[in-house]
Amino acid sequence: MKIELRYGRGVVPVTVPEGLQCTIIRKGSSRPLADPHQAIERVFDAPIGAAPLETVARGKKSACILICDVTRPVPNHLFLQPLIRRLIGAGIPAEAITVLVATGLHRPNEGEELARLVGDPWVLETVRVVNHFARNDADHADLGRTRRRGTPVKVDRRFVEAELRIATGLVEPHFMAGYSGGRKVVAPGICHADVIRTFHSARFMEDPNVIECNLVDNALHEEQLEVVRMIGDILALNTVVNEERELIHVTFGAIVESHLAAVRFVEEFVRIPVPRRFKTVVTSSAGYPLDENYYQTVKGMVTPLSILEPGGTLIIASACPRGLGSEEFRASQRRLLAIGPDAFMKSILAKSMADIDEWQSEMYLKARRVGMIQLFTDGLSAEDRTLTGVEVIDDVDAAVRASVAASGDRAIAVIPEGPYVVPKYVAA
Repeated sequence: MKIELRYGRGVVPVTVPEGLQCTIIRKGSSRPLADPHQAIERVFDAPIGAAPLETVARGKKSACILICDVTRPVPNHLFLQPLIRRLIGAGIPAEAITVLVATGLHRPNEGEELARLVGDPWVLETVRVVNHFARNDADHADLGRTRRRGTPVKVDRRFVEAELRIATGLVEPHFMAGYSGGRKVVAPGICHADVIRTFHSARFMEDPNVIECNLVDNALHEEQLEVVRMIGDILALNTVVNEERELIHVTFGAIVESHLAAVRFVEEFVRIPVPRRFKTVVTSSAGYPLDENYYQTVKGMVTPLSILEPGGTLIIASACPRGLGSEEFRASQRRLLAIGPDAFMKSILAKSMADIDEWQSEMYLKARRVGMIQLFTDGLSAEDRTLTGVEVIDDVDAAVRASVAASGDRAIAVIPEGPYVVPKYVAA
């Protein structure tokens, strides 16, 4: 049997030897919308928890539209132009409309990459498209602190000061926020570094409810909701795509209500109950754009942990054409490898604000506590391979055979689409 794992802009074939019991874990049925353009126009006309878009836009003098950065495969090319045309038709001047890339603490998207991200030359020619820079103090409006946990709330003032605020994004499983999209595009998407570092502190990261596909008593989700309430009225467009990145669902309306409607749709087919655990699990980082670097790859290590037998082997394929990640993540990995997991965890548990990108080292440790991690990649230098902290392999098929032979268990699980699918062990 041959199975293809998403890898970069292509796939990596995996040959499952005869005699193995292979469980392939995929999303439920997800046919693309027959007419995505029409579906988008419909949700603009009948928003959830809000008046029609033109009604809301009429009389407003400015608008700011948030889009996700390149780490999310959002179909911006489908909805940005019709959205902007409606705003202009309602009387908002094109020069008063800003599209703001919600980079969080990621690098900016510029040049050809920005053009691909937006996906529509008309948008680039008609309105201003700019990046968020979380470390620029002057770019942010200080709204105070959240009441329950005291999180600082500093948000890009271009969004806060706009008379009409719209967030757009992709709703998919997220290993901390439960699901991406909606409020997450705002917080942390366009927040100051202090906010992002607080959200990624061990206080949140080690909370057992701050996990994928969970919004109940999720402290991070609760803080995100408070941030958007402090900003004021926000509309949101939420998209859902299938494995081929085709639009299968879209909602629009008030940011909280429209996001929850999309979550209800998503959770039906991304959470896959699995009646056993496996000593060999093969997965991917979901291909481009999520496997652009090793930093993002860690998400694919954490998502399958529910079905990995303690002491088992998790084999993950990720292209990593942009290397390890940021210099801060590189420094965090060096420190982790130098002082060891126990000392590293002790050092971060004492902080109210995490050092930038060290949170992904913390997530890597969550995977390492459960089993052995093996990484197939052709995008890392020799130095970067050392800094991953995992065993880097050159042959997925050989790694599968070796894991099965070592464990004595001939049952394996394969998750071709990586962290976009969330397997959950449910005892039979």
